[in-house]
Formats: sequence, structure tokens, C-alpha cells
Amino acid sequence: MSQGQDEKNTIQGMPTGLSQILAQADQARTRALPPLDKWNPSYCGEMDLRIAANGEWWHEGIRMTRQKLVDLFATVLWREDDRYFLKTPVEKIGIQVEDVPLLVTQVEQIEADGQTWIQCQTKTGDTVFADAEHPIFMRAYQGEMRPYILIRRNLEALIHRNAFYHLLNMADLLEQAGQPIMRLYSGGQVFELSHTAE
Repeated sequence: MSQGQDEKNTIQGMPTGLSQILAQADQARTRALPPLDKWNPSYCGEMDLRIAANGEWWHEGIRMTRQKLVDLFATVLWREDDRYFLKTPVEKIGIQVEDVPLLVTQVEQIEADGQTWIQCQTKTGDTVFADAEHPIFMRAYQGEMRPYILIRRNLEALIHRNAFYHLLNMADLLEQAGQPIMRLYSGGQVFELSHTAE
């Protein structure tokens, strides 16, 4: 079976509300986010969709490689406590997330209004500046300390290793209580990251 056929098969059997999202998959990429907090659909069961700890999306055991499709699904991600859903006006469908659902692949340091900002962009098109509402932090996952940033509402993104190396170049490196600390500055906020769990 060709890769194109595999990708086509990944969208078969998805619930009806999501089919409207799929209909947009071949249109231009956009980051207009729907008003998920205003939608109160009924829970419609689980979908065989898994976001792996490395940021890959898998549907029915097949890796989703159509980035526009993944981007569109990312716009309807919804989190309640430790559960994740795809949410439309008429459906709320449970999915599996191994760690966090989003992945930062690009970081950039920007000077504006006399301040330094760290801009983070996810693979699925979210762009945020690290600040009080979008903090950068470290947390353990399966025994490994990993860097994250809060993107929107309560959805977090893992900062990809390559992007983290760029952050390292932007940081002041110091030592506290014998432990190395990475200090980042963005929009008047200071973020101190350590590979030691709190």
C-alpha cells in the first residue's frame, strides 16, 4: 500500500463532526482557533487517535503524515483534568496523549519595545511569546527532565530537543546549590530551568 493510500485510510471511520474539519484539510493552513470554551457537546466515546510522547500523531496504528490534517485537529484539542478530547459543536471525542499534545519546533529571540522576548512556535502552527501566561518550565517524564511551555488554556507543548538547544544559547548559565541553572528572560519574566526535580 502506498503512503498516500495509508494517509487516506487514516481518515476513514472518523465521527461526523470531525468530517467537517477533514473537509478543510486541503485548504490553506490557518490558525483561527474555534471558540471551544463556548461549545458544550455530549461525550461521544473514544477514538483510536494517539499523540505519542515525541509529538507524532497516530490514527488506528498509522502515523498521520498530512500536516494540514494534524494542524486542523490541533485547533480542536481540549483538555479536562488529565483527559484529552477533540471537541466540535456537536461532539466531544476522547483521544490518548502520552505526554503533552503539542510540540515546539522553533524558538527565536526578538527585541521589541526595549524588551527581549522568546517566541515559540509549535509544529501545528501556534505562536506564543514566553511570559507570565506562557511560562517555560521543566518536568519529569518517565524519569527524564523535559522542557515545556504552556501554549493555550491548559494545553502544554514539549520543547523539541533542537529548539531547546537554541534556548540554551539564549540563556545565562549559573549554579545554585551546586546545581546548574539555565536562566531565560522574556517580556520582563525570568524563567529558571534545572534538570533537578523540585
